[in-house]
Amino acid sequence: MRNKMRFAGRLLVSAMAVVLVSCATPPKVTTKMAEPVVNPRTQTEYALLWLPKPSEQIPVAVYGVSDETGAFKPSDTVQTLSRAVTQGATPILIKALQDAGDQSWFKVIEREKLDNLLKERQIILEMRQRYLGESARDSLALPALLFAGILIEGAITGYDTNTQTGGAGARYLGIGADTQYREDAVSVYLRAVSVKTGEVLISVSTEQRVASVAWQANAFKYVAYRELLEAEAGITLNQPRHLAVRQALEKAVYGLIIEGVKSGLWSFEDPELGQAALEFYDTNYRTEFPKAALKGVPKELLEDKPAWGDK
Repeated sequence: MRNKMRFAGRLLVSAMAVVLVSCATPPKVTTKMAEPVVNPRTQTEYALLWLPKPSEQIPVAVYGVSDETGAFKPSDTVQTLSRAVTQGATPILIKALQDAGDQSWFKVIEREKLDNLLKERQIILEMRQRYLGESARDSLALPALLFAGILIEGAITGYDTNTQTGGAGARYLGIGADTQYREDAVSVYLRAVSVKTGEVLISVSTEQRVASVAWQANAFKYVAYRELLEAEAGITLNQPRHLAVRQALEKAVYGLIIEGVKSGLWSFEDPELGQAALEFYDTNYRTEFPKAALKGVPKELLEDKPAWGDK
């Protein structure tokens, strides 16, 4: 009887081990490389594309989006000099500006690689002088560069790791499984500056979460005398950080447009569609300030009329 129970126990544990090992078996590696694909559109990109058209297109210039975090990519083994967030945020911002209203809101003027543009224009002038004998620049053949009335400046101001962590697991007789969860946060600031006066017209900030999830199962059990079973399997899923920066910048551009409409800097061509866009923004993108944080603030400061006003 004891031998039968031992055999049944071995059979049960062996079956579980086969299941764990099959889960841990890596996928087949093929020599054929995956075909490149166009990046799928995000929810925030669709929101930008569906924005109603403006009453007038706005020329803007983008000189760059700087990384102000100073954070390096975390590593458990060695020190790394790789940055935690992407250093190519400027092209992401330019594309977000072009996507606004399906390329109807902003006329983006090249400023990041202005030296290359000026060199190419100088080559054109020299070629026309040499082969056409032009002593002066022909304004029809090479018109002046466009100028922007508004500068769009941005920065990645924060990258916070482990803003939220958690996990759960269970183990019984040497066989168990667990899962772990972690969240990071990327913060982006964006502002519109008047070229004429240097005044900061609008400033918005957004935050995007980056989630990482890990699942793991393992077994460590003696199935018989001097017979030890060890098996483990797991998988980890990490959201790309550059995708978080992209969504944060897209939200910032969306908020920049809506806040500009509210402040009267620009307007929608169709007032009814514009009102629907404002309501969508207030419903889906604005977050209420927690009431618990207002404890201790004088009521006079929370009312519409200040206490020091005229009686």
